[in-house]
Amino acid sequence: MKQKLPELLVPVKDFSSLEAAKKCADAIYFGTKYLTMRARRGFRLCDIKKVVKQAHENNQKAYLTVNTVIYETDLEKMQKTITKAQEAEVDALIIWDPSAIEFAKSIKMPFHISTQANISNSLASQFYKKQGARRLILSRELSLKEIRSIKRKTGIETETFVHGAMCVSISGRCYLSSYLYGASANCGKCLQPCRKTWTLTDDENNKLICDGKYLLNPKDLCMIEHIPDLIKAKIDSFKIEGRLRPPLYTETVARCYRKAMDAYMNNEYTQELAQDLKKELSKVYNRGFSTGFYYKKPDASAFSYNASDSQATYTRTQIGIITNFYPKVMVAAVRLTGGSLKTGDEITIEGHTTYLHQEIGSMEALGKQQNTAPNNTLVGIKVNKKVRRNDMVYRVTKK
Repeated sequence: MKQKLPELLVPVKDFSSLEAAKKCADAIYFGTKYLTMRARRGFRLCDIKKVVKQAHENNQKAYLTVNTVIYETDLEKMQKTITKAQEAEVDALIIWDPSAIEFAKSIKMPFHISTQANISNSLASQFYKKQGARRLILSRELSLKEIRSIKRKTGIETETFVHGAMCVSISGRCYLSSYLYGASANCGKCLQPCRKTWTLTDDENNKLICDGKYLLNPKDLCMIEHIPDLIKAKIDSFKIEGRLRPPLYTETVARCYRKAMDAYMNNEYTQELAQDLKKELSKVYNRGFSTGFYYKKPDASAFSYNASDSQATYTRTQIGIITNFYPKVMVAAVRLTGGSLKTGDEITIEGHTTYLHQEIGSMEALGKQQNTAPNNTLVGIKVNKKVRRNDMVYRVTKK
């Protein structure tokens, strides 16, 4: 008999991403604009209740990150954020600073220990278990063998990253952004200087020969080909990284991992399926793929030396804006401002609370069915669910 499937945990940066995660995720994690590792794309404090309500309506758990370094001047803000989370019925906090742990315990708020704690062994795991943690988000620098050992020795819930960006620094404890730009990675403000072009020189200013120019640029983690190994390791939650990435990324990655996990449970998981899903994952934002630390220490093959940004095989281009929506006939009026549109095109429609990904099935302009509509025209398209005025329309095409 196979064990229970792990939780699939997906990042959301806004309400559009929350909608994108609706169908496939078991749980979502999010942050506010304060005390979170992705502070530049967080929700307002007053939005926490709405996020949690929507997640719960989707039968998902909602976890709030309060996982930066917390300074003396941050204590009041930390307490206010955690109190708001409790009032909103957040399912658990993701924290690691002892001040946040102590405050969460004082108000009986469930909490998970963030990967920022760099939990790398069973004794450290036991320590946090004694502190009352419900779950440990283990260090990204652990092998699968080490993860299995920690789980076996402690019995506590474990969560590990299975997909998304890797950091060149251990557990993200990097000072490069702070040193160069005065923007601290440990306070959620990393400007990612590691992804920029670097030139290596000696003390006589001679340039040294390197394998490439992006010397500190790790590939993304991708474990879609190893789902059986991860499930057999009894990991309790599979975590997707990517709170700064667009909703199409959120939806695509969640859908692919959901399909792989369900296929395993139904004895339908094959390497052919895994390869098809990996190809699908390559369509959206990625820096190339590796298996991180799961099977070996990363070598040169785990770095993308010659490209710093996304290597996605598809691109998303804004082509129009929704001017009206007719719910009785499920038709959206689209003003084309960035190119033509034709039936069969793959599009996304995104707004403050909107996310829709579909192909154009039928289209009408000037009272007639059309197969193609040129730029600077108003067209009506059939949509699969509600959209809203001023939502943006993007065409998804192969590069």
